[in-house]
Amino acid sequence: MDKSTSPYNPLDKVNLGRSIVRALLDQTIESLSNTSLPLGSGIYAIYYTGLFPAYEPVAARNWNGKFGQPIYVGKAISKRDKKSGITVDASKETDLKDCLRQHALSIEQANNLDLGDFYYRCLIVDDIWIPLGENMLIETFRPIWNIVIDGFGNKDPGNRRATQHRSSWDVLHPGRYFAEKLATGGITPEDLTRKLEKFFAGHPVSLVLESSDEDDD
Repeated sequence: MDKSTSPYNPLDKVNLGRSIVRALLDQTIESLSNTSLPLGSGIYAIYYTGLFPAYEPVAARNWNGKFGQPIYVGKAISKRDKKSGITVDASKETDLKDCLRQHALSIEQANNLDLGDFYYRCLIVDDIWIPLGENMLIETFRPIWNIVIDGFGNKDPGNRRATQHRSSWDVLHPGRYFAEKLATGGITPEDLTRKLEKFFAGHPVSLVLESSDEDDD
């Protein structure tokens, strides 16, 4: 045995994270346009299959039922867990349903996306493992709406809107109601398309890291 190789530890954090990812990938794919959304707290992956030109490298990996590359991943965790630390029954919460409904609404409001092109899979997860599962999904798949085009998970910023600029997501996909109230920055859809082209070509680009913590109130 190579002395430099550590023994396999199934309880190592990385191995635990990978096991959560594998469990998610075993779940059934559902249409995001489905009005019957799941109960529970946990993690989810959203897949794009449409023809938006800048997303073709992602969509092509999801065509013909392959669903190999999420465009966005996130976590849906009970606010009671986050605020009180008290464990609740993850299967009885509405967090996954609420998150997916919010995401579906954002896509419906965008002028250049079709909700019928989006699918998801989700996994109900015990609360302490949810952040680990989300982090491993981002590290494994590097979804573009998590690390290149930020803002998909944003909610209405309310009173901050006078000084806040539209996110990259809202620049590339105009139409979300609350974003129309926000100031326009200097970035253009063409800038973001070039950034995506560089990313897909393997060139260095400035990355963001959008965890679904952005969804929090």
